[in-house]
Amino acid sequence: MTDRRTLLGGAFGAVIATPALAQRQAQPRRQAAPPRPAGAPADTPLGPVDVVARQAIVVDYATGAVLLEKNADERMPPSSMSKLMTMYVVFEQLKAGRLQPDQTLPVSERAWRMGGSKMFVDIGSQIRVDDLIRGVIVQSGNDACIVLAEAVSGSETQFAELMNETGRRIGLQNSNFRNATGWPDPEHRMTARDLSILARRIITDFPDYYAYYNERSFRFNNITQENRNPLLARVPGADGLKTGHTEEAGYGLTGSAKRGDRRVILVVNGLPSMRARAEESERLMEWAFREFEAVVLFRAQDTIEEVPVYLGERSKVPMVGGRDLVLTLPRQWRRNLQVRLRYDAPLTAPVARGQQIGEMLVGGQGVPELRVPLLAGADVERLGIVSRIPAVVGRWVFGS
Repeated sequence: MTDRRTLLGGAFGAVIATPALAQRQAQPRRQAAPPRPAGAPADTPLGPVDVVARQAIVVDYATGAVLLEKNADERMPPSSMSKLMTMYVVFEQLKAGRLQPDQTLPVSERAWRMGGSKMFVDIGSQIRVDDLIRGVIVQSGNDACIVLAEAVSGSETQFAELMNETGRRIGLQNSNFRNATGWPDPEHRMTARDLSILARRIITDFPDYYAYYNERSFRFNNITQENRNPLLARVPGADGLKTGHTEEAGYGLTGSAKRGDRRVILVVNGLPSMRARAEESERLMEWAFREFEAVVLFRAQDTIEEVPVYLGERSKVPMVGGRDLVLTLPRQWRRNLQVRLRYDAPLTAPVARGQQIGEMLVGGQGVPELRVPLLAGADVERLGIVSRIPAVVGRWVFGS
């Protein structure tokens, strides 16, 4: 049997391998090993999933269903991801009319001297609020944060107190802010779960301002800086939110993407490099869209059951949910969904539209139990005295 070397030699002549060439040929090209997952795998309805990040959570925006979590309630340094809270406070000021996008704010010496990532504002200059917002969101400018904080509260310390008050009001249970930038401080802490709640509130409460997070670059003071969020370029539908990095925290990202009617929010932190952050975030976001789907059980005014009514002007009343019920379920487990209705019948008139008359229990393998109140879909007036007599007699005699 003719070997490959003989064929090559006949076609191209003899090949003489020098020692250096032989050495290069003998050593295969080395590829960087992927980062090893830190600690235990993440918990998911599908079973454990290896996650490189020290802390992580993936949430469905519409339903609030947690699709993946790892150390999600562990208090951690959020680094620049805490600027999401800074911007939530600023957006509230804009919405209330206490700040205007075209309003200019002065740059103090403290803001100008601030280290870390910068917008590169000039001391003593006046900067438009709109530009400062882009400086925070796109460029992660610590100096821009200080300018906004001092304008809103007089000092960064007082602004941090406002961040804490606002955080408690919107449901952040394990966050404490010491500054507006995420600058390292042993008492400046958040959790991945709180960051996911905050991201959801920004998207819900400020849909117009949320568009800032999808801007890919911003030029200020003749310096163009690119948005650091890797999802914007790597994941279809990605449109926000914020990266972070310090030596203690590692590399982190709070991100979101929307495809069709579904939006997913992701938080990762404690990653070893920018590359690991980009790859891990993309992998988990694609996993969430691939493995789960939104299931509409019923629409707000769909009649779920007709419930008998005793002594009413009508014999039955429609039972409705009063809101769309959408669940986020693993695709292969949709067929295992279990739904039960619980209500007393017959109801006794009068029945008021919107009155709770029952509940729906949703569960099944891998589906957390959910209780949904069910409401009367119409008013049912009580029969008059004369009309009630046949109904009462009929129930005594026939049990109906």
